[in-house]
Amino acid sequence: MGETIIINVGRQLGSGGHDIGRMLAMDFNAKYYDREILNLAAKESGFSAEYFEQNDERHGFLKSLFHTHAPHISDNNFYQSNFSQEALFKFQSDAIRKEARQGSCVFVGRCADYVLRDFPNVVNVFVTASMKFRIESVVNKLGVLPEEARKIIENGERRRADYYSYYTGKKWGAATSYDLCIDASVLGLQATEKFIADFVRKRFDK
Repeated sequence: MGETIIINVGRQLGSGGHDIGRMLAMDFNAKYYDREILNLAAKESGFSAEYFEQNDERHGFLKSLFHTHAPHISDNNFYQSNFSQEALFKFQSDAIRKEARQGSCVFVGRCADYVLRDFPNVVNVFVTASMKFRIESVVNKLGVLPEEARKIIENGERRRADYYSYYTGKKWGAATSYDLCIDASVLGLQATEKFIADFVRKRFDK
């Protein structure tokens, strides 16, 4: 294809979206960004990466932060910096756009589909999976009981959906927001990645 390609991967918690994103990046010789974008945003902003970690796909954590001492930022800087959750989102979005301008990328989460909505050659994918598949994934990864895994999934997805809706005005996971929605528990992660990669190639071969 020879063109810059941007693939944005939205994903349900435990669906394997991270692994699929990494495989897509290898397939298309693209840079992979998940939590890595938080460090880039921190460098661009001059703020500690800790703030971006705390804010990662969450909306509302700053309410409690204002009532505690903020490490790594002096009190004067903290209140003079126009520091807000929206500012954090802007730094992160600027970092995403900067990387997207430099070459092919795969972004996982972080509202990248919305942030890059005006960029050419963008494919937005949403990876889902059955609850059974996702619970097993979280159990294997974190070593928790299935009941705890379900709670982690439900709470995490509630935060993720609130975050996405707040910044995009769209419903997280709604099919109309994506070019392709796919259930990774049907084919498995590797076959799902190949299906998505084939979709992307056909999309840009037109």
